Amino acid sequence: METIIQVEGLVNRFGEQVVHEDLSLDVFRDEILGLVGGSGSGKSVLMRSILGLHRPAAGRVRVLGREIGFQQPVPSSEMGVLFQSGALLSGLTVQENIELPISLHSDMSLETRAELANLKLLMVGLPLAAADKFPAELSGGMRKRVALARALALEPRVLFLDEPTAGLDPIAATEFDELITYLHDSLDLTILMITHDLDSLFGVCDRIAVLVDGSVIVGTVEEIFQSRHPWIAGYFGVPRAQRAHGALRDRKRGQP
Repeated sequence: METIIQVEGLVNRFGEQVVHEDLSLDVFRDEILGLVGGSGSGKSVLMRSILGLHRPAAGRVRVLGREIGFQQPVPSSEMGVLFQSGALLSGLTVQENIELPISLHSDMSLETRAELANLKLLMVGLPLAAADKFPAELSGGMRKRVALARALALEPRVLFLDEPTAGLDPIAATEFDELITYLHDSLDLTILMITHDLDSLFGVCDRIAVLVDGSVIVGTVEEIFQSRHPWIAGYFGVPRAQRAHGALRDRKRGQP
């Protein structure tokens, strides 16, 4: 399998607090890798290190075969990011938010930019009527979709999602999971997703990476469930996780 993201020997420290110690992780082409861990385990720090937004104390990161350094990321046209808050600019319309990365990283005409933004809106399941609205006029689920449209504006090969279903009601969260799966299958995307949503972990992800003890344990859902690490056993052993895991097994067996 082709390795799209390669992290080797990563070390992240904040004063005397060691967050990552000799952490290594591979993300393979076309997979959806779910990233989970306890508070302070460094999920966002790891993602920021991969994106070139945080300078690690040691280690090496490569994305799409390119070495990543602090503030020296892979070109924005090849990586898209959906931040947990959405990070939409409140003073810009939906259309303008989606067009922003296009205007910054391409020389497309105004007309072509507008057409591409409209296409991305439709791609994430929003009506064209939303284009002239401001973020404050949208529901939480719609803002997430606009942020996703912006992340996909330049047709990236790698997509980073930070808690994409956080704050959504169960129906909206399920619809967003279905959207992620659809886009992954349709656009040949490799996705790294931070999430605590058990339904997303079990229903969307091909593998799960668990940050524990400054390092990472990676495996399929079944492999992670067999882990004897205390934090993993506790996190995935609660009734809610067991129910979600059982529902996944039922789906794989073709049961309703």
